[in-house]
Amino acid sequence: MTSPGPEDEPGHHTPAQSGATGQPLEGVRVIEMATLGMGPLAAQSLGDYGAEVIKVEPIAGDLFRQTTPRRSEGMGHTFLQFNRNKKSLAVDVKSERGIDLVRRLIRGADVLLSNTRSPSMARLGLDYVSLRGDNPELIYCACYGFSDLGPYAGRPAADDTIQAMSGLVDLQAKAGGGAHFTASVVADKVVAMTIVNAVMAALMRRMKHGGGQFLEVPMFESMVAFVMPEHMAGKTYEPLQGAVGYSRLLNPNRIPFPTRDGLLCVLPYTDKQWSRFFTLIGRSDLADSPDYATLEGRGRNIEAVYAIIRSVLPSKTTAEWIALLAENDILYGEVNSVEDLFSDPHLTARAMFPEYDHPTEGRIRLIGYPVTSSEPATRLRHLPPALGAHSAEIARMAGLSDETIAVMVAAGELVDSAIQDPVR
Repeated sequence: MTSPGPEDEPGHHTPAQSGATGQPLEGVRVIEMATLGMGPLAAQSLGDYGAEVIKVEPIAGDLFRQTTPRRSEGMGHTFLQFNRNKKSLAVDVKSERGIDLVRRLIRGADVLLSNTRSPSMARLGLDYVSLRGDNPELIYCACYGFSDLGPYAGRPAADDTIQAMSGLVDLQAKAGGGAHFTASVVADKVVAMTIVNAVMAALMRRMKHGGGQFLEVPMFESMVAFVMPEHMAGKTYEPLQGAVGYSRLLNPNRIPFPTRDGLLCVLPYTDKQWSRFFTLIGRSDLADSPDYATLEGRGRNIEAVYAIIRSVLPSKTTAEWIALLAENDILYGEVNSVEDLFSDPHLTARAMFPEYDHPTEGRIRLIGYPVTSSEPATRLRHLPPALGAHSAEIARMAGLSDETIAVMVAAGELVDSAIQDPVR
């Protein structure tokens, strides 16, 4: 039996329902010419909200198809997690027939999302200036490492290089953890969300005022905007008013502390929560101390504040602390391993890791939708597609004859796997 998926939650339609869904982006067609992380993840989100997403892949496929572990060639685990709710068109855009097919698709599209650098798109005649004449309503979203308006234009980039350049690695080092990358493709994910916001806003503007537009969402600038708000600190002011960096977050003691039998994050936040915490540990005198009673006082004495927490947690087990902290409405967090998440009772209740039967991969587990809505919003309509699973369907939609499609397949200009992907 298939585990309940996100479409079975309140506010979602089940896969068995057909016709209009009422999803926010229903009727919007997105052409995704992107590989790896940020572009595919952004397009997946647009697909989750109801857009028809056509993923234009090279003949060899998205590079994420090759990651391991995988059960079959071209269906790597990262591809599966970044490419639901899409149809796959595998085509050689360097061939005359291939580029003609892509241009036909773009003429009928609402959004083009590309992470190819501008000079390459221009050589293919797929730059915004070349396309807007045929489709003035097109929203053209270019996402790559650095804006074309700065001296880094055209420079290649990836998640690690952007983490390093954006200051994130330096912050890790300043906090005492050494210079290292975050163990997540955080830059790709942040930029993906930025892309979705920008595209949604452009669609809203077009709905109100008409007309398409060009969007540029560069990784470097997007990550700086993500990393820096709380760390502007003294640089907020001119002249400088203290150091750059938020001192609480950069304190090396900002870590989970040992209990008698494990680790626990304990975070009294408001003045009232700190007062209750001090009472809980038998130090109610600190609640009236100017050094600890207020946010400002605790900020001046942050080392002592962390030392107090560190000194008392070993007196009880993690479970005992959780019971006391919950009773007193004080923030706490268990230190979960990634393995723990699959048995977490809250995530289980939310069906955050639903299972499906994939036509080529067998039983797979995807990630559920975190947002619940009273009206239809996110829904799983297509499982991650095999390479070229929809090539013939999409080519016919663009006006190509079966004869032309067969010629392109024979010439190696089109991959047509014709594997269907019903959601089960």
